[in-house]
Amino acid sequence: MESLPVGREDVERAAGVIAGRLHRTPTLSCRTLGPDVFLKAELFQRTGSFKPRGVLTKLASLTAEEKARGVIAASAGNHAAALAFGGALEGIDALVVMYQGASEVKLRAAEAYGATIDLEATGPGDVFERLDALQNETGRVLVHPFDDHLVIAGQGTVGLEILEDNPDVDRILVPCGGGGLFSGIAAAAERADIEVVPVEPENSRALHAAFESGETKRVEARSVADGLNAPFAGELALASARALGVEPVLVTEDELAEGFRFLYQRAKLACEPAGAAAVAALLAGKVEGGRTVCVVSGGNVAAHTAAGILASP
Repeated sequence: MESLPVGREDVERAAGVIAGRLHRTPTLSCRTLGPDVFLKAELFQRTGSFKPRGVLTKLASLTAEEKARGVIAASAGNHAAALAFGGALEGIDALVVMYQGASEVKLRAAEAYGATIDLEATGPGDVFERLDALQNETGRVLVHPFDDHLVIAGQGTVGLEILEDNPDVDRILVPCGGGGLFSGIAAAAERADIEVVPVEPENSRALHAAFESGETKRVEARSVADGLNAPFAGELALASARALGVEPVLVTEDELAEGFRFLYQRAKLACEPAGAAAVAALLAGKVEGGRTVCVVSGGNVAAHTAAGILASP
């Protein structure tokens, strides 16, 4: 296997950095899906997603001068809340670039944690251009949502916990937008006998497009799973996918909705659509066999979105 861009030792180091500051989320059995299927309930993490793991790892690396300049990031919402939360813990001013039409629930959460929100971008496709402009203008330190070695190492601590709970796991299914969580868990696993599989919506296939073309490229991201609507995949995620030789699994919007309903109604996990992607792939029969852990990556969803999906047949 080719070398991964982030190694297990990086993830173990990150675990030491964030130890005692975040929840150790449970891995739950789910016999309705099968006797060898488990759910990593990362929706119970502080701020409601896995994102603070990477944020706190990155913030811990900053110098006093960098902290004084403040931090900046682009986000559909969960990274925004995580950066605001982390900034408040560390006493660092945070500016987050979101976009018009972004989840109101996630936007308000980031504000409540203390971040300043910029909403000049008209959609996920131009949010990174706005980010670049503001970073150049303000001199703030970038905390990238998915394409940063330290952020990825922090996200990989999810994988360390999965392996502690399920050392005999054969496969880990990971919701994928920009690819930071997938890359981190792949680094934590770092064993040829564990398959780490990214799962993307068909309507937001950034890593799939990069894997097919051999380079990251812009995509139109328009899934109900807004947490996976990255306009491009990270270079590090592409390197991870190529090193593992794993092509992302794609799920339809209907399959995402089915996964969402299953987690709400049968597993009693109030996830967001993005958090249901791994279970959606399993329910659709797109992966099968072996001891499998599905990462339920977040739980921040507007009431009307949840109600609409749950009311559908």
